[in-house]
Amino acid sequence: MIKKRPPGLIAIVIYKGFVALLLTATSIILLLALKKHDTLVAFSESYILEGKREVIEWLLEKIINIKPQTLKFSGIATAIYAVVTAIETIGLWYEKTWAKILVIGLVGISIPPEIYELIRGVTILKFLVFMANIAVLWYLIRHFYKH
Repeated sequence: MIKKRPPGLIAIVIYKGFVALLLTATSIILLLALKKHDTLVAFSESYILEGKREVIEWLLEKIINIKPQTLKFSGIATAIYAVVTAIETIGLWYEKTWAKILVIGLVGISIPPEIYELIRGVTILKFLVFMANIAVLWYLIRHFYKH
């Protein structure tokens, strides 16, 4: 018999799964950028991009101005966070208490930096992530103490 999960928990699992996939993609991109750093620098200086595709030029400029050590650290740290988020997601799906505690802790410690970022400048993405994390924290705390 398939266990019926609460809709709120399903929404959190979908959200956390999406975050894990996004973090994984980000990690791969950062580490590939590290591996191909010299090629990206040469490509950014080529005439192919001159006056075209402003977004690509902007992104390349941001990446090539990051020190290789920073790219490596960021790629590895993002990969570790992606793995932790995937573990959280699986644990939540199986309604494990340790997963709820882990998510409450990690989301809880992320709230103050998110508030700081919102004070520095509000964007739609920052606001949506903040609200999603508040909702996750509220739901899990409420759900955790019910059981």
